[in-house]
Amino acid sequence: MTMQQNASAGTHLGSFRARLGEWLPIIVLAPSLIASFVYVFVFTGWTFYISLSDSSLLPTYGWVGFDNYASLWASRRWNIAYTNLFFFSGFYVLGSMAVGLLLAILIDQRVRAESVWRTIFLYPLAVSFVVTGTVWSWLYSPVAGIEFMVKSLGFEDFDFALTASRDYAIYAVILTGIWQSSGFAMALFLAGLRSVDQDLVKAAQIDGASMFRTYARVILPAIGPIFIAVAVVMLQFAIKTFDLVIALTGGGPGISTTFPAIYVYDLMFQRGQIAQGAGAAIMMLAALAVVLIPYAFWVVWRRRREASHG
Repeated sequence: MTMQQNASAGTHLGSFRARLGEWLPIIVLAPSLIASFVYVFVFTGWTFYISLSDSSLLPTYGWVGFDNYASLWASRRWNIAYTNLFFFSGFYVLGSMAVGLLLAILIDQRVRAESVWRTIFLYPLAVSFVVTGTVWSWLYSPVAGIEFMVKSLGFEDFDFALTASRDYAIYAVILTGIWQSSGFAMALFLAGLRSVDQDLVKAAQIDGASMFRTYARVILPAIGPIFIAVAVVMLQFAIKTFDLVIALTGGGPGISTTFPAIYVYDLMFQRGQIAQGAGAAIMMLAALAVVLIPYAFWVVWRRRREASHG
């Protein structure tokens, strides 16, 4: 009986350990999953409800419907901010991808000290947007930056005061953003280039294809999904742009470089208009959803297509 009891206890202990091994990943992940659910869905729902209320400095929950959205879109500053977002996103994403792809192709030629060059190009990504904006604001300054240096060399007509002009300040933000993020795009593109089957490259070279045609016809089409992934990540960076603009231009001159994130901050924490600020935040979320939802459907479609083709 003792041996039977020991065997039974061992069996129960083994089954308990097996069940614990099955449930342990769920137990470990549950707190973060619950926190993520609350942070994303619950707070998003609460923010949307606040945007439909008459809240001012504190939540009051009086129902006003979509009046805050109507007031938001009637604001000239908000329309400029949203227009700046699309303008900046287009040039920022395309510029970062173009520069990053060029750098990746150059490094892919097995240059000397490759690790050093990768580190140099990735370094801007390690610097915070606040530091980047502050340093570049010095470079754009007409009294201490690039314009001052060139004029001191005798070129008195040289003009590079981008951040002082309402018409060109947005381009200063775009150039700075590209400098900050092109290294990140380079790293992703380089990983994609190194993953291409070398037999395809060798076959193209044997057929007499030039390096340009090899990249254009063989290598770049093979990393098509990388282009989409980089574009989606860059668009997320662009939509959430805040600290870079604050440090670089402060949203000026005037309101020429105001972005939705800056407008949300101003409404909620400076003017005390929580409801309208929540509406602006929901509109930013809508802009993100326009990017992320199609991308999610594309990822699912691509995985199913790959699974169906083996």
